[in-house]
Amino acid sequence: MFAKRMTNIQESFIREILKVTQQPDMISFAGGLPNPKFFPVEAISIASDKVLQEHGYEALQYSTTDGYRPLREYIAQRYADRYDLTVSADEILITNGSQQGLDLLGKLFLNPADKLLLEQPSYLGAIQAFSFYEPQFIAIPLLEDGLNIEVLTQAVKQHQPKLSYIIPNFQNPTGATYSLEKRQQIADLLIQHGGLLIEDNPYGELIFEGEPLSPLRTYLGEQGIMLGTFSKIIAPSFRLGWVCANRKIIAKLTIAKQAADLHTNYLAQRIIYQYLQDNNLDAHLAVIKEAYQHQRDVMLGMIKQHFPAEVSYIKPTGGMFIWAALPSGYSAQAMLQQAIQENVVFVPGHPFFVPDGGENCMRLSFSNTSPADVETGIQRLGAVMTRFLQDDVVYF
Repeated sequence: MFAKRMTNIQESFIREILKVTQQPDMISFAGGLPNPKFFPVEAISIASDKVLQEHGYEALQYSTTDGYRPLREYIAQRYADRYDLTVSADEILITNGSQQGLDLLGKLFLNPADKLLLEQPSYLGAIQAFSFYEPQFIAIPLLEDGLNIEVLTQAVKQHQPKLSYIIPNFQNPTGATYSLEKRQQIADLLIQHGGLLIEDNPYGELIFEGEPLSPLRTYLGEQGIMLGTFSKIIAPSFRLGWVCANRKIIAKLTIAKQAADLHTNYLAQRIIYQYLQDNNLDAHLAVIKEAYQHQRDVMLGMIKQHFPAEVSYIKPTGGMFIWAALPSGYSAQAMLQQAIQENVVFVPGHPFFVPDGGENCMRLSFSNTSPADVETGIQRLGAVMTRFLQDDVVYF
């Protein structure tokens, strides 16, 4: 009955595990959810009323596939202001979240068995989206400062990948950020050997320490494709993201999007734009970043205090995630079952790897958990870890 492409497509592990988080007294470090405490409800309400009262008949009509031009111009201007990167509104396509951007890019570029290079571990939503187009994944180990350049160089020379996919800022799932040196090295390599780079940046605005680093598109020019989203910085339910690429790619993506949905929710685009016109986005972000940084610091402090010394972890300088690893041979998936019994949940590492790996790793999200629950949850998880490691059962 079903197409062959469905054979190896799996359900999202995180979407399944979120069902567990509905249990009473469960503390969740699983979902990569923004904290609803900081959704600008009143400001969105005002913007919605203004759009409907002043432009209602227009805003409720069909619209163009590429998206509301003033919103695209705003995005282009923010690239200029934040990164000194010049792009045109004509190089931006509004999408249903950046997730649709991933799907459209896969549809546009990938034939079965085409080579797609990505981080190891990588965002599982990207793995799922690209898997529909049956590429050959070329996984490159991710270090704390970016891809392993030696392995990357060998892979690019050997496989000549058509596409590469990375999350250079506060990566999902590891929280790692690419150094400036790594960004330049990756760009130089791709310029030399060809291929397009998809640079996903859902978390880049959530920076706690240091200054924002230049997108790789700064060095790659038209070989660079950037993805962005309003989900992490305003509200996810609007499902508003974008693709920024050269005009030729945007033209083809627009055709693919026409076949998918005609256009992204036009009313939502108008409301978000009105909100951005009437409010200071940077002031809103400052509140979010201060809260997330505090939640990160509380989690790091509790990890240091309660996790066994054998457990390693990465300190992120922004974003929403901390990546931790049990000693080699221990299964985070097996430990998860014990953690659930103690009313704490996380995401095991293996779904972020292709074709396999990460069995001893876990992703902990701090963004949607209060400092008090972070303290309680990490205490519970630390106690589970201690008992689990004392059992001295090696799983793999």
